[in-house]
Amino acid sequence: VTTFKMPEDFGSVLDKQVIGPTTEKLIKSDFPVQSFKPKVQIAFQGLPGQCSQKMEIEKRRRRYLTFDIAQLLANKGIDSNQLMPRHHDLDNMPTIEEKKDPVFPIYLPLKIFDNDEYDCRTPEEWISLGLEPGSHDRKPVPGKALLPTDDVLGHEDPKSQKLIYKWLDVGVLDYDKETELYLVHKTDKNGLVRDEEGRPILNGGITPEG
Repeated sequence: VTTFKMPEDFGSVLDKQVIGPTTEKLIKSDFPVQSFKPKVQIAFQGLPGQCSQKMEIEKRRRRYLTFDIAQLLANKGIDSNQLMPRHHDLDNMPTIEEKKDPVFPIYLPLKIFDNDEYDCRTPEEWISLGLEPGSHDRKPVPGKALLPTDDVLGHEDPKSQKLIYKWLDVGVLDYDKETELYLVHKTDKNGLVRDEEGRPILNGGITPEG
């Protein structure tokens, strides 16, 4: 009997062995699986012939993934870039004769129109979706946020006329009860929520040092 010798490039040999399709999730994500599941208020076990809770959750999850908030607003004639109030440019104010819409610049913040009466979850419930069973670290929750494409100018002057606002993929890190605002972080090109050193942002970005 000869001794079994493992090839040095054993890893590459395994990579070439493609057996067939797999159900394993190969796409890396910083978001928990349950954070993508919609809230469904139906019985866990239904009558024969009725849609089960598990099937209804998956059906709604796939349906919601087809929605694009920017496109839904555009279908109603709303330009997302015009939703954010800007500094008034008094030198270039359009006149009524020019028939430009709007004649007067937007000055009311979106917060005035916010209504959470029909929200399916409270802010605390949304944030808790980042907790995985058996883990003490809270991961970000996926979301969309209307943010400036220029991060530097966006922080210095969020009402600048030069800024372009778009709906961007973000990870929701935390929620402030007093200001009723969410802390979000833009995802990178791979859809991950990472800090400057490439590490996952956990527990709202709070480090062990505070």
